[in-house]
Amino acid sequence: MVLAAIGEVGLDYWMVKTERDRDLQQEIFKGFIALACEMDLPLNVHSRSAGRPAIDLLLGSGASRVQLHAFDGRASTALPAVEAGYFFSIPPSVVRSRQKQKLVKQLPLTCLLVETDSPVLGSEPAARNEPANLVQAVQAIAEIKSLPLQAVADAVAVNTTRLYGHVLP
Repeated sequence: MVLAAIGEVGLDYWMVKTERDRDLQQEIFKGFIALACEMDLPLNVHSRSAGRPAIDLLLGSGASRVQLHAFDGRASTALPAVEAGYFFSIPPSVVRSRQKQKLVKQLPLTCLLVETDSPVLGSEPAARNEPANLVQAVQAIAEIKSLPLQAVADAVAVNTTRLYGHVLP
């Protein structure tokens, strides 16, 4: 068995509202960050409505191999993570999400990955999202950045290898 990453772990302030429960989430998240660092594994991070606190904890804990999945924060919030070499995965919902479009526009291609987050975050809100829809995310990134589709696909492949190495097929 090959372990590719620790995740999906992180903070969810959309669901967790009390300060006590958020503090508990942060403590658990710190444990996962430490485990990923100790095992030298990438960390796949969920940060729903908690982008800034998640990035602050990651940076403060010395995390270096990080994928911020379906990041819902502002690009300005993401910039310290970009400087630290973190990656941001873009789901097919980028075709309908103004926030995701702004993120793609402002972040460098060298830090972008794609993901499905299946069965949700598809291009159609009510439809089941499938892995085949990754093509929609790549196409949207290419359009937003005015780049050829193949250039985006190649960059995403390189970025994926940079984060996960060759453990993935």
